[in-house]
Amino acid sequence: MIDVGLANTASQKSNVDVRQAGCDGTQFKVDDIALEVPVALVYNCVSHAVMMTSPTDLEDFALGFSLSEGIVKNADEITDITCIKEDEMGFSVQLQISEARLADLQTRRRNMTGRTGCGLCGTESLKDAIRPISSVKAIDVKDTIIQKALTLLPSYQLLQQATGATHAAAWCDIDGNIVLVREDVGRHNALDKLIGAIVKKELTSDQGFALVTSRASYEMVQKCCSIGIGCLVAVSAPTLLAIEQARQAGLMLVGFARNGRHIIYNNPSTAVKAEDALIECLG
Repeated sequence: MIDVGLANTASQKSNVDVRQAGCDGTQFKVDDIALEVPVALVYNCVSHAVMMTSPTDLEDFALGFSLSEGIVKNADEITDITCIKEDEMGFSVQLQISEARLADLQTRRRNMTGRTGCGLCGTESLKDAIRPISSVKAIDVKDTIIQKALTLLPSYQLLQQATGATHAAAWCDIDGNIVLVREDVGRHNALDKLIGAIVKKELTSDQGFALVTSRASYEMVQKCCSIGIGCLVAVSAPTLLAIEQARQAGLMLVGFARNGRHIIYNNPSTAVKAEDALIECLG
């Protein structure tokens, strides 16, 4: 069974009265709108970050964020995760981490406020902006497999279908079947939720690939490599830094992935040549 997170979208959206205008005139209707709320991540009673997220799968999000940001090295260093609704203000996620990790966190603590499209908000110095990247096990995902996953994903984007306002991050097996899907108003958050779900379910992260409905930035590559994901497929473009980091880590990086076409920017298993980098009209 495919895990799409919180399947009931009612708690993830609200309704707003709108007027739709067009060449055929005006009509009044009720529109489904995605929720976006502040979520505070609190480690051992000390607030570390406030992120704007969709209010679902918050345990997955907290676990994935903790791993992808290097706050903990593995899930065993988190002894408890508790989500608390803070009246109408939002949520707080209380995490208990090991004393060693808490000490590390305190030495580099920053006051970081995340936004939907944020990058490195709150980083204190340039040397902290680009962290060392972890090497991953090379994986060669076939073109037909990538295209299969792209075809399957839209039917599992339940919140996107309702609101048109969210990103998705999916975990696909080596045959292109979708195993996990997580959605969020923020692309980073969606991937963090997916990472948390992969780790919680003890899936083998080097035996499949991540598919995201966004561009592939440096941070998206970093987050994948943090748990050993060997291939990242994005529906939009990568940045040059993302490509450089993928090559350094040994990550297969695919961008502009659309039905019938995708571009391979890095594949450690085979050298990418100009004449075969663009894969079109796959049958």
